[in-house]
Amino acid sequence: MSAFDDISAALTPPMVIVTTRFGDEVDGCLVGFTTQCSIDPQRYLVCLSVTNRTYELAQHASTLVVHMLHDTPSDHALASLFGEHTARDTDKLARCDWTPGPDGVPVLEGCDWFAGPVVHRCAAGDHVAYVIDVADGDAPRADEPWLLLDAVEDLDAGNPP
Repeated sequence: MSAFDDISAALTPPMVIVTTRFGDEVDGCLVGFTTQCSIDPQRYLVCLSVTNRTYELAQHASTLVVHMLHDTPSDHALASLFGEHTARDTDKLARCDWTPGPDGVPVLEGCDWFAGPVVHRCAAGDHVAYVIDVADGDAPRADEPWLLLDAVEDLDAGNPP
């Protein structure tokens, strides 16, 4: 193993679900590669796998919604739904409660979330990095522990690498 492999294996990032909309199509996926990337203006970076249907919509979408997941059975179930299933086989959004949010992008019920327009896209290997300009959100559960990568390592990816 390389030094990078050793270090990255020790990291336990919070897991999020990213949703988007293009035209009449909506989708979302479980994401582990995210980070705040600017303080002023507030910007957030999300990396979507190029094998994912959400990526295909996000390539043309104007807005992304980032849902922060907490270490609860209901949020773990959402992680399973959005991480183990692909929109090519399953209408994930038909299996959970949501409402239209900014630009009609799904906001998952019960999740802390923030959203914003996509201001930059950049190829990043087998992912594409999207920078959003954070403009909206709600976080009534922000004091609860986050759902971390090590809590979902048992999931079988719906879109394997």
